[in-house]
Amino acid sequence: MPRIKPVWTATLRWGWFVLLVLLAFGYLAAGLSQRSIQSTTESLPTVAPLGGLSAVENAIVQSWNDQGIAHAEVADWLTVCRRMSLGVVGSGLSLEEIRHLQSLPEAAREAAHLESLLKDSRFHYYWSERWARFLVGAEEGPFLVYRRRRFRIWLQEQFAQDRRYDEIVRRLVTAEGLWTDRPEVNFLTVTFDSNDGQPDPVRLAARTSRAFLGLRIDCLQCHDDFLGNVSLGDIESPREGMQTDFHQLAAFYSAAKTNGLQGVQENDADYHYQYLDETEEVAVEPAVPYSPELLPTEGSSRERLAAWITHPENRQAARAAVSHVWALLFGRSATESVDNLPLDETSPQPIEALTDEFLRSDYDLRHLIRLIVKSSAFRVSSRATFEITSDHEDRYAVFPLTRLRPEQVAACVIQSSRIKKIDRDSSLLTQIQKFGGMNDFVERYGDIGEDEFSNDSVTITQRLVMLNGDMLAESIGDNPIMNASTQIEMFAPDDKMAIETTYLCVLNRLPTEEEQAHFAERISGSDSRREAIEDLFWILLNSTELAWNH
Repeated sequence: MPRIKPVWTATLRWGWFVLLVLLAFGYLAAGLSQRSIQSTTESLPTVAPLGGLSAVENAIVQSWNDQGIAHAEVADWLTVCRRMSLGVVGSGLSLEEIRHLQSLPEAAREAAHLESLLKDSRFHYYWSERWARFLVGAEEGPFLVYRRRRFRIWLQEQFAQDRRYDEIVRRLVTAEGLWTDRPEVNFLTVTFDSNDGQPDPVRLAARTSRAFLGLRIDCLQCHDDFLGNVSLGDIESPREGMQTDFHQLAAFYSAAKTNGLQGVQENDADYHYQYLDETEEVAVEPAVPYSPELLPTEGSSRERLAAWITHPENRQAARAAVSHVWALLFGRSATESVDNLPLDETSPQPIEALTDEFLRSDYDLRHLIRLIVKSSAFRVSSRATFEITSDHEDRYAVFPLTRLRPEQVAACVIQSSRIKKIDRDSSLLTQIQKFGGMNDFVERYGDIGEDEFSNDSVTITQRLVMLNGDMLAESIGDNPIMNASTQIEMFAPDDKMAIETTYLCVLNRLPTEEEQAHFAERISGSDSRREAIEDLFWILLNSTELAWNH
């Protein structure tokens, strides 16, 4: 009799364990069924109508009419929501998100998804990385005086706090202090390695002109513009760019000096340069390359420069920001290059209209994102009943096909393997697996560095990484706790639902009738239903459709 108690205790413990496992499986399975979602009376987005959207729409339609081109029909809501996710958080939708959206009235789904994304920690993280590459590059920089991770986290906090774009720019240009406790200072210290332990005015001028002004004036560092590629001066009556334009811009940053343990501090501008064909260096006074009337006369050198860049009448700088946000959402620039917007040329009509609204909103980035995402240019289909030409894509009469960046491909693979959304509320193990898996995949697949919007063809090596890589195998392997493929096999009541759920997880769409019939036959004829579903995952993850935004 004394032995009975321990036996019953052990049995009771195992019973509780089995019950907890069943509850966990039930929780995971809940994501497979539309019927498990709460009623459509859940809170819907309460966003006020967007002021300025009609002006943007008019500009888009006008651009179509001016060229006399037809436009595609509006894409289905799932396709539009996938585009939103790729542009805002860098991955496709989770099945959890899709099931929630399906529970809402169809007319409310796109707006609900957009507002959810703009509040999502994944948005803050993803855009901080994209902007960090644009502002300081992808390299780690000088070890002792540069902390790229801290800089990225600082940007992440700015996006989380809904900081206005003009304020972010001012804080970057005027940053002071140590790079460890004032992370924005890393915008300056990343250039230390080329200037003997001081911020490099030349590199900062080049970065400022490209990132904040949308102008490529790097060539003016060495000589005047002899080819007519750079127009500066008066916007109404531009002139050829000169070597002095570049170095006068650089002179603003010569006021930033390292002061021991105090880090970077503001001093008097002190810049000298020996111009081409000159015999000696001359003192160079800070000056801006265009619209000098907008430059304040009071304040320190970098405060004046920051005020000029963010001046409400400095349309070129606002247009540069709009161009970059547009490119992040579409995966390609609206012009020849995201950082090359000639001063004497107008941008496409939608960009000009968005610039007007961006300035009216006091540099509100979320407002700008909403305007772009809700525009016809973002919502039209990539398919059309007419022959699609480059004019249609250039005028956004069809949504342009753009190749996903390596980190987007990795994020889509990892997210498709989970029923639930992967974010900061996910388990620590899931987050560690995502972080490690993405880093390893991007390294093998090929990090494109600062060239964010390259549409080069997929290489054979990249195809092989997808076909044979460890991340893909781990994402679809037999794992009832983590992997969606196994959970779908366990809980999908029939092959039809298993196929539909797999398509939603991976491609964020339902299969066509032909696809449904083909894979239903393959699964029913297989000796192992689980392995057949894993094969379906593998096929879809290696499809061209997954690797492109469309």
